[in-house]
Parts: sequence; C-alpha cells; structure tokens
Amino acid sequence: MTAKTLMIMGTHSNAGKSILVTALCRIFAQDGYRVAPFKAQNMALNAGVTPEGHEIGRATVAQAEAAGVPAHVDMNPVLLKPEGHGRSQVVLNGKHHTHIEAGNWLSLKQYLWGHVTAALDRLRQRCDLVIIEGAGSPAEINLKTGDIVNMRVARYAQAPVLLAGDIDRGGVFAALVGTMVLLEPEEQALVKGFLINKFRGDISLLGDGLQMLQDRAFGTPTLGVIPYLPDIGIAAEDSVALDDIGRATAGAGTKPVDIAVIRLPRISNFDDFDPLLAETGVAVRFVERPDDLGTPQAVILPGTKMTLADLNWLDETGLAAQIKTLAVAGTEVVGICGGYQLLGGPIYDPDGAEAAPGSEAMGLGLLPISTTFAGDKHTVQVQATLTAAAGPLAGLYGSPIHGYEIHMGRSQPADPTVSPLCQIVTGGSHPDGVVAANGRVWGTYLHGLFDNDALRHAWLRHLGWQGDGSLFDRQQAYNRLADHVREHIDMAALNEIVWGKSQPSFPI
Repeated sequence: MTAKTLMIMGTHSNAGKSILVTALCRIFAQDGYRVAPFKAQNMALNAGVTPEGHEIGRATVAQAEAAGVPAHVDMNPVLLKPEGHGRSQVVLNGKHHTHIEAGNWLSLKQYLWGHVTAALDRLRQRCDLVIIEGAGSPAEINLKTGDIVNMRVARYAQAPVLLAGDIDRGGVFAALVGTMVLLEPEEQALVKGFLINKFRGDISLLGDGLQMLQDRAFGTPTLGVIPYLPDIGIAAEDSVALDDIGRATAGAGTKPVDIAVIRLPRISNFDDFDPLLAETGVAVRFVERPDDLGTPQAVILPGTKMTLADLNWLDETGLAAQIKTLAVAGTEVVGICGGYQLLGGPIYDPDGAEAAPGSEAMGLGLLPISTTFAGDKHTVQVQATLTAAAGPLAGLYGSPIHGYEIHMGRSQPADPTVSPLCQIVTGGSHPDGVVAANGRVWGTYLHGLFDNDALRHAWLRHLGWQGDGSLFDRQQAYNRLADHVREHIDMAALNEIVWGKSQPSFPI
C-alpha cells in the first residue's frame, strides 16, 4: 500500500516549516499512524547521522525522532552544505557526491530528480503517511525551472499542501495571497489550507482578516493560527534560527553561569547546545563580535563546515586573540568538531578539501593536536567511555556517553602522553578528543555531547552552577510542540484533507 502524503510549504525561509512538520509527525504518530518525514533537498549546515552512517539534515533527524522511527537516508536524499562564494558540497543519498557552483546547479538537478523520486517512492511503501517539507518559497518564479523540492514534488506525489506564513515577520496576508497568485492553476489547486505561524497577542485582533484572506486567495481556508512558542528545544534547519535567540551582549548573564558560544559564519549543529539552553540558571549566548564576548565562565567553539575560513574570521575579528587571553586567565574553553580543530595547532589541507591543495594554517594553539583534512567524510553514531584524567570530567572516568561524528579532518595529539577525552567503543576502540594539562581547555569530535546528562551537569557544576540538574528529554519537547499545534489547528479539517474523511484521534 502506498502511503498518503501531506506537504508543508512556506511563504519564505524560516516560516516554521521544519517545526510544523516535526509537530505533525508527532501528532499523527500519537494518533496511531506510521509516519515519516521527507525533504527532497535540504540546504543546511546542521546535519545528523542515521543508524547506517548516512548524513542527512539535522531537522529531518528530529522529525523522524518525533515520528518515532529511525532516521533514514530516504527521508532526505539531497543535502547541500554551503561553503561560501556560491559553492556547496552535495551529499547524495547520505554520502559526499560532489561540489557545485551556482552556475552548474541546474544541470545537476536534473540528475538528482531521479534520486528524489526514487527515495520518496521507497519511503511511501514503508508507512501510512509521509509528511513532506518544502524549501524556501514555492513562488520563486526565477528558480522554478530547476525545482526539485517544492511544487514539483507536490505534483509528483499529488500531495495536498498547507502553506505556512510567519505573522511575526509582518505582511503575512500579502505573503500568502502573493504566493498563491504566483503559482500555476494546477499548483493552486493542491493548496488546501493556510497556517498562520508565530502569532503573538489576541486572535481577535485579526478581525475579518481570515475571511478576507480566504476571499482573496481563491477560497483557500486558514486551518490554524498557531501562537509563538518560545524555547522549543528542537533542532532547526539552519543558523537563521539563531536570530530568534538574539544576538548576545556582554554581561547578558543575570543567570549564575554565563556560556558564550562563538557564532562562526559557517556554524553547524548548533542544537548541540539545546540541553544547556534548557537548564535553569544557565545563560547561553551566541557571540559574533569581540565587544559582546565579555568574561563568561566558558567559551565554546562549535562545529563549522569550513574550519580554515572560520579560522581566518576569528583572526580578522579579533576573537581569536580574545579567546586566547581568556584561556590564559583561566576561562574554560571547549571545542566541538570543527571547533576542536580550531583550538589545536597546525591544520593541513593537502588535497584541497577546504582550500587550495597544500594549504596550511595555525589554529589557536590551545590544544596539542594537529589536523589533516582527508577526502573521505567520517559519519557515524558512536558510543564511548569517558577517559579524561584531568579537568571537570575526570570524576566521570569510565562513564558511558553517546554522540555522533561528521567530519573530514583527522586530528592527532602532538604529545602521546596527552589525556584523551574519551575512548570510542563503536566499530573498534580508539581515543577521541584531548584535554589540556590544566584541564580547562578540551575538545572532541562528538556532536550531541551535552545530551549526556551526567556529563552536562558535571561540567556546569565545575563552572559554578548550583542547579538541581534536569534530565534533558527531546521527547518531551516533541510532545509539548505537538500539544501546542494540535490545540490551534483544525484537526478535523486536516484529517479530511489527508485521509478523505475525518479521523478520530487515538493517542498512544
């Protein structure tokens, strides 16, 4: 039996499509259906790893978790990872495929379309409902010729479409009507309803707006006005979501523990810090200017798609010198994946993975490691054991942790006696990460590190935190989101659209 489909599109990027798909995956899973998310093409630096070791968009991984199914490469067959200057890495079916420039993208899309439809066809054989996410806006008329993610997918699957608009940004009625006007008649017919997202205030303020919208937009009804939900705690598609957290200012911590995450230009996997954001008494600031860094208890260098380019940015902005000064003064400094590479010494790119072949650079010099980029990408979910002999995690020696790796570089300690952070036990035993002799600077390739409750609490207490220590549970976040959306959407109308008749809800 071929699964039903439902597609969520938006009037623009960051209209909330990814979060709405996550909510609907959870809602229909709660109602007893086998659900899977699908996004033909992601353009994002936030990536995750499936159990089979395939790389897909991090938001798609979250949607699969919300649906209660393992993430699979068929859910996101094409992933584009921007590298700057119109160049992107193409990840096809979970593995590095090629690099493309903006000028040759159109010809490649024709090849990718066959992989998109094949993945969707396979996915539809394994479940009851596939919830499809679009990208950007379906009304970008200059880009429709090469579309492989919006209306072309909807037409292929004959998927009913819900069009979401962000009222918090302003102009939502114009955006919804304008999008409909720019669609072809066949595409307009697929749009079965609107969702007005991120609403703040009294719904009575909309007055007759919803009826006027329906009248102007070819009779298309609004199925829900969804209030803004703060602190969602769910992985977003890309770093534009950080704008909702706000740019940091020095001294932003009225909370006891102040953590500054450097907002690198090519930051990736920033949901690594959701567990820290969720803790009472912890302020997490995303910093991109030296004047905003201040004197936090800890600085974190996060993952990055382009280590060498972001190293240059750190030097040019003055943040590199400022971080080194803080480290000398005793501030805790942590690097994750690309941030781990940045904290080390020499960085070599012999084959031109990131820059011209033979490029070399010197990291911040805070960890005794050297890094060499390789052509193959390491993507794997891992289990590990903590082995830090010094620093805040030494007391957890021998404790199990879990995470995942996505990186092309390989880092080696310059000193064989240096303490590794942990011992990977998945797929053969080997050390990962380094802890400096003073214990205050450390790094690792493991994403998802702070999801480990004991590790997170031990590190925060080392910084002076006195919280009770909540258990971070993304499943609770999915339930909270689903409850919120279910309350503010016409589920009877939605079930009619999806199944052809109203369906009762059977929470499980």
